[in-house]
Amino acid sequence: MDQQQRRAAAAAYKARRQQGGVYQIRNTQTGRILLRAACDLRGSRNRFAFAQMTGSCVDYALQHDWAKNGSDFVFEVLEELQQKETQTDAEFRADIDTLLALWQEKLAGVPQY
Repeated sequence: MDQQQRRAAAAAYKARRQQGGVYQIRNTQTGRILLRAACDLRGSRNRFAFAQMTGSCVDYALQHDWAKNGSDFVFEVLEELQQKETQTDAEFRADIDTLLALWQEKLAGVPQY
């Protein structure tokens, strides 16, 4: 790959629209959840899969239960949001944070980490 192709690939990567949203990591034995939001859901899902494969913990809040039974956790996307073409990264992050706040209200009665 020459330098011009590399620049074009980097520009295309930067110009792509993000797929963000709210997700939960649920302990299938206890039912407790860890509610999180991300501007890059694919990356969060990949980190979770890698953590399960290697036995490393994906989040400090889960560390105790993860060490006991790491395979009993599942990654579930609750709501997705696509970045608009005219939206800046900061505006997209603000929308994701608002979406997270709405889900925190919805899941207020569910046991969480």
